[in-house]
Amino acid sequence: MQTNNTSSPLHGGIRGGRYLISGGGTGGHIFPAISIANALKELDPNAEILFVGALGRMEMERVPQAGYRIVGLPVRGFNRAQPWKNFSVLVDLAKSIRQVKKIIRDFRPDVGVGVGGYASGAAMWAAANMGIPILLQEQNGFAGVTNKILKNKASKICVAYEGMERFFPADKIILTGNPVRQNLLNGKKHSTVADAQQPQTLNSRRRSLLIIGGSLGARTINEAVAAGIPALQKAGVHVVWQTGKTYFEKCKAAWEAAGKPANIEVHDFLSDMPDQYANADLVISRAGASSISELCLLGKPAILVPSPNVAEDHQTHNAMALVNQNAAVLVKDCEAAEKLIPAALELIHDDLRLEALHTNILRLAQPDSAKRIAEEVIALAKTHL
Repeated sequence: MQTNNTSSPLHGGIRGGRYLISGGGTGGHIFPAISIANALKELDPNAEILFVGALGRMEMERVPQAGYRIVGLPVRGFNRAQPWKNFSVLVDLAKSIRQVKKIIRDFRPDVGVGVGGYASGAAMWAAANMGIPILLQEQNGFAGVTNKILKNKASKICVAYEGMERFFPADKIILTGNPVRQNLLNGKKHSTVADAQQPQTLNSRRRSLLIIGGSLGARTINEAVAAGIPALQKAGVHVVWQTGKTYFEKCKAAWEAAGKPANIEVHDFLSDMPDQYANADLVISRAGASSISELCLLGKPAILVPSPNVAEDHQTHNAMALVNQNAAVLVKDCEAAEKLIPAALELIHDDLRLEALHTNILRLAQPDSAKRIAEEVIALAKTHL
């Protein structure tokens, strides 16, 4: 496959392919979409890429920041708790489908790529019904509603977990993994002043615990950590605690009330994630698809606390895919207050267990996922010539 800057692998140098990418609502959908777009640009430098998102959702900001055009649809999610309120949602869905059909007629894409989310349903449904081949990317171990609805219209379905035949036709499934931020591999280990005089080995240095709950934070994890500050202080482990912006002030107040223990860092957001991952002996995290894919790629021992506030409990399914391979530890959200910090302090000093988790989670990594998905997209585009 050609990757130079003067020719297109799709059209022999005449023009690049045209790719319509849709999805969003959360970072777990947006980041894979942008990663796929970047990989398409690397393989097909003359490619034209257009995103379709949902108005008012985070993709409308993040996609332009990544350098791509995006068009917003008025599409919204259904109110499952109060279905009688969905008339206006259906009206907006109809508007969105009409709008995206015009977008497709104007843009004339060779392939549609759907990564899940409200906009993806409307955009990929319209594309398939207009004769455009579509590829779906499913990040989770339990398929999302949008992708399950679209499964029969898709030509290919790229998945991150084994056993997805229970949701999708087996002959359409391609195991590619989830795209992750490749710069995570560039993290650098560093020493504290206290550690600088001794070799950086698990046996000789202070252990480091990284706690992350996403950009907005995770209430249960934060509450468990706040209550566990005395135990963390006594254990002397180095703690980097990302609270998320929503919970930062409350968590910082708890840290201050405990006397501002020097071994615990409290942050609302971490911009240096490659370095933070590199220095962590153990990670506490939610079980979102992107987070798990990053942990696999880096081989990081982890305690996963699945969020109970997601569709069809898909984070528990994500986590169990690792737990069943002895590649991670699961603490239920409802048990986090009592069990999370004790479990972390026990595990972080268990060298044999940490090594086993590292070895097993690394085996589950799917490197170069974005490139592999992009290759499938380009192959599919060739069938549309």
